[in-house]
Formats: sequence, C-alpha cells, structure tokens
Amino acid sequence: MSQVNVATENKSFVQHHFVDAEQQFDTAKLGMWIFLVTEILFFGGLFCAYVVFRSWYPQTFMAASGHLDKILGGADTVDLICSSVTMALAIHYIQVGKEKLTFILLGITFLFGAAFIGSHLYEWLDEMSVGIYPGSAYAFKGISDPHAYVFFTLYYLMTGLHGIHVLVGMGLMAWLMVKTKRGRFSSEYYTPIEITGLYWHFVDLIWIFLLPLLYLVD
Repeated sequence: MSQVNVATENKSFVQHHFVDAEQQFDTAKLGMWIFLVTEILFFGGLFCAYVVFRSWYPQTFMAASGHLDKILGGADTVDLICSSVTMALAIHYIQVGKEKLTFILLGITFLFGAAFIGSHLYEWLDEMSVGIYPGSAYAFKGISDPHAYVFFTLYYLMTGLHGIHVLVGMGLMAWLMVKTKRGRFSSEYYTPIEITGLYWHFVDLIWIFLLPLLYLVD
C-alpha cells in the first residue's frame, strides 16, 4: 500500500508547511536518504583507515582477528538480520492498519537491538579482562606483534560507533512504540515508522560489512 494513497478526510498529521501528505512523506524520505549518505561517508573514513592499516600489517590483522569470538559475531549477525525482518513486518502491518501487531513487532525489534548491545558489552568486557584495550592502554600478551593494538583500536572504534547507532535506533523504536500505542500511526500515516525502518536497515547493513572485516580476516 503506497503512502501517497492516504485518505482525504483526515489530514491532521500534515504539517502546515507542506501542501499535502504526499509532499510531506517524500520530503521526510529524501531527508533520511541524505542523512544516510552522510553516515556512509562517516563510516567510509573508518573503512579507508582499516584498508590502509591492513595493507601495512596484514599478518598482524590476521593474528589479532583470531582472538575475536566468531561465534558471537555470527550470532550478532543473525540477531540483526532477524531485527530487519521484524522491522520490515512492522512497516507492512501498519500499512494495512494492524496497529497492535505493529506495536508487538516494534517491541521485538527493540529486544533484538538490546540483545545485540548486550552481546557486544559482554565481548568487550571479556577482551578487556585480558588486557585488550584500544590505543596506548593495550596490554595483551597473547600476540607478540607490536602493532596488534592498531587492529583492536579500529575494532573498538568501528564496533563502538556502530553500537551507538544501534542505541539511537532503539531509542527511536521505543518512541515509535509509545506513539503507536497512543494511536498516532495508522494506514493513513506511518511516515516515522518507515523512515526509522530505513535507518535500522542501514545500521544492520553496516554490520554486514564489519563482520568480515573484523571477525573473518584471513
């Protein structure tokens, strides 16, 4: 069901500076795409740094990557893929007017995000317990290579930045749940849910790139 085919009798959700609901939706969607482009550039800087340092220290990156928990990395990937599915279903069901089911699916997506964050915190604490810290605080004795700290510094930067984005997405999800519960969204108006869905899928996609770069170095 297209957002542009909204009913004409209820336009309370259309802001005064827009001509109609179609223009408001298109503007919001364009704004989100522009924001995501800036995010791609932001993460792109870290990806470029990764490529440069990996080209300088290929053996170091292979050795350091072997100390990351690949099982947890794989579980996190499955977690985020499932969250993308539930987010897509939430958008679908609000489009057909099933607000209660949308609320449930948004809640499940939120829980998937919380599980991802919990998994990463556990992994970080486990690594720090043996001296794997970023930058000059690095004190791990399990790798003799003096440049191992470079890999782990990038690891903390990239996963930390991604984790912040997941937390932002969870905050948006909680806000959507409150608004959905109050009847703010319907098949006539669901722009914030769809826009948040775009953001959430982007965050999930970034992780798909981080997984092989960090956990599957060979």
